[in-house]
Amino acid sequence: MVKVAIAGGTGGVGRTILDVLNTSSEHQAYVLSRQPSSSSPNTLTVDYTNIPELASTLETNQIHTVISAFAVEGHSLATSQLNLIEAAIQSKTTQRFIPSGYAIPYPERSLKVLPQLKDYFKAIEVLRASRLQWTIFVNGIFLDYFGPSTLRSYLKPNVFVLDLVSHVAAIPGDGNVPVTFTYTFDLARFVVAALDLEDWPEESRVVGDELTWNEFVGLAESIQGTKFTIHHDSMEKLQQFEITELPGHRALYQHFPRKAFQWFMAIFELFTADGSSRIAREGALNERFPDIQTLTVRELLEKYWQK
Repeated sequence: MVKVAIAGGTGGVGRTILDVLNTSSEHQAYVLSRQPSSSSPNTLTVDYTNIPELASTLETNQIHTVISAFAVEGHSLATSQLNLIEAAIQSKTTQRFIPSGYAIPYPERSLKVLPQLKDYFKAIEVLRASRLQWTIFVNGIFLDYFGPSTLRSYLKPNVFVLDLVSHVAAIPGDGNVPVTFTYTFDLARFVVAALDLEDWPEESRVVGDELTWNEFVGLAESIQGTKFTIHHDSMEKLQQFEITELPGHRALYQHFPRKAFQWFMAIFELFTADGSSRIAREGALNERFPDIQTLTVRELLEKYWQK
């Protein structure tokens, strides 16, 4: 039985991967956590500032594979992940590492608008120079953001381009660029399936569904039986870090102030308008694991939003 440790296993993506991993009879899952847990016997309490202790924990528990699921932004990625990579390199039992990503293959130019990504690129640089086998998962935009609260998901709520409650959309660019949308639990199933592959590519692609924003809005209008109020945010507007405010955004400002929210969302909307959020299906893990059927946008809308 292969022992796998998840860092960030209580967060949105990490918790999803843990749920799926716990259904596998081929793997034993552990969670790396700064805080001890009485509810989870397989929680390993760690200090991410202490690399030798981290390495000892991995080795003592015979961890073969480490899955990092830290957020791309913040201290955890900047310090904890890089220290965890070094600890995995030092651990005699650890052979594989999945760094945090679970988004798009970020272009190098994105560092100009998202300086936090320097730690993302640094992790890849360190892994390339290491003895570890590694792969980073890319999956486009999370489909979870377009589901209601009844959709099983550990992600924090968000309203992205379409406000399906208020029937308003603010389309980035011309809306004709294909975008990949993937449900977190589908992504997690591919992550767990890939653990059994003999070799890993540097990039593991997962494609849930693909359509343009115009097609997405058209489907939503048809299934919900109502016309949307549609705005268009030009590339120039998005490059100024501005987006059209949707009614559902206001409830999010309590935890994500408006100015910061607009800045962050404008960047990712640009990624959908310039083609960066389209994940190539050719050579994706979908071809390796055809039995994994992914949730489509149509299926999500028909199940949760049909009137």
